[in-house]
Amino acid sequence: MKKVSLKDIAKKAGVSTATVSYVLGNKKCRVSEATKQRIREIAKELNYQPNQIAKSLKSGKTYTIGLIVADISNPFFANLARVIEDEAAKYDYTVIFGSSDESAQKSWKLIQFLQNRQVDGFIIVPTENSEYQIEYLQQQKVPFVLLDRYFPKLSTTNVVINNFEVASTMVNDLMKASQKKIGMIAYKNSLIHMEERIRGFQEASKATEKFIERVNFNAIETEVELALDKLIKNGVDALFFATNSLAVAGLRVLQKNNIKIPQEIALASFDESEAFEFFYSPVSYIQQPIKEMGECAVQLLLNKINTGGTEEKTEKLTAKCVFRKSTQK
Repeated sequence: MKKVSLKDIAKKAGVSTATVSYVLGNKKCRVSEATKQRIREIAKELNYQPNQIAKSLKSGKTYTIGLIVADISNPFFANLARVIEDEAAKYDYTVIFGSSDESAQKSWKLIQFLQNRQVDGFIIVPTENSEYQIEYLQQQKVPFVLLDRYFPKLSTTNVVINNFEVASTMVNDLMKASQKKIGMIAYKNSLIHMEERIRGFQEASKATEKFIERVNFNAIETEVELALDKLIKNGVDALFFATNSLAVAGLRVLQKNNIKIPQEIALASFDESEAFEFFYSPVSYIQQPIKEMGECAVQLLLNKINTGGTEEKTEKLTAKCVFRKSTQK
């Protein structure tokens, strides 16, 4: 079968080959939106496939982005990856992604692997103790954007949310349902986003460390059960979970022990989960602006790739609270 060329598309559209090249390459050109749309439709109809090798040789780019998230099985990161993939595709970029599983060692292996595949840049959800990896990318002048988390001592381009403020807002609402004490379950790490969520909880609740339980990422089920047992023995009647995965694990334990929500314990979670929809008491949660986060990260990265810019900036987006039955005693 003959490979479809730009010339074939141009002939059918009644325009020049150069115009087709500009339109399919998302470059500025003086043609109407209707003509651009027609060219794209013809390209799709003829099943046009660009010559990626020739394109890369000409531009010096591979048109690939390396995406490293904490856990692609987590709905938050899965949805984020999809947004990034869709946004990158608008500019003919392909996304190659992997999960670090909150392991700095695995994150480093992924960076090396993706660099060997000559990706044009990275979008990274960094793990604890991975500062040296970020410094390495800076030394190598590799374009990258940090997403969801960052390292305050490093000057980098970041896309984050208002963790402290929105956690405070949710906990203030949760306290209205609490007659005694409020507790929190978070991950045991020093990453800024987790620390800010804990700080927001403390600011709103005035709770001491006695009411904050930290669990390991690789032992969620076991340690959440132990953490809940301790908090319940300490008399809490309201709970704030720092992530959706912690909340889902907590719901399993509470249901197993026949603890009624919100009658006996009110609760809320950072991040949403499909499980919250099907739980008998719909769970209040903090909704992160996933679409805006993903699109912003891609735009910032492509700007770095295309301009070689070295100016660093932080985009802080706003999350919102979704109040539901689980916080309404």
